[in-house]
Amino acid sequence: MKLTKELTKGIIKENPILVIMLGLCPTLAVSTSAANAVGMGAAFSFVVLCSNIVISLIRKFVPSQIRIPVFITVISTFVTIVDYTMKAFAPALSQSMGVFIPLIVVNCIVMGRAEAFASKNSVLPSILDAIGMGIGFTLGITTIGAIREILGNGTIFGARILPGSYQPILLMILPPGAFLVMGFLQALQNRFLRRA
Repeated sequence: MKLTKELTKGIIKENPILVIMLGLCPTLAVSTSAANAVGMGAAFSFVVLCSNIVISLIRKFVPSQIRIPVFITVISTFVTIVDYTMKAFAPALSQSMGVFIPLIVVNCIVMGRAEAFASKNSVLPSILDAIGMGIGFTLGITTIGAIREILGNGTIFGARILPGSYQPILLMILPPGAFLVMGFLQALQNRFLRRA
């Protein structure tokens, strides 16, 4: 039961974006389209999963005085892998993400999971925690990106779904649109959590 809780907590009850409200900088900047949001979610999920595994494996060998620099080194290694892989295999996506992929290194969700969870738990719970946080982050940012893209462009994943006569709401593809969508989603999340 405890392992299931580790997996599911990041999806709803401790969703990084909608509940804990961490990682908002890339969420606001990258969620202008669903495709960008999925790309950021995949990159984030890979980094948090791999870093949680490695940090959980080395946790007993790292002196407490240098744990933060070691964690940052581990995280930056996986961010570099993601960044170079995206540049090689998805250059358009990499370009649309801009500086926000390298900034995963200082993303407080990744560092928080490393410090608060992976450094104190064994590998399996750390893997489940990372998967849950990755799914929660990806679902949150993709939902925000999809809503913003539909209302701001009339498209989803670049495909037109609203009629050509639709007048896009320009506000939705600007940063205030991200705040509005995120606020409404947080309200829905809070209402759902109160009922559960």
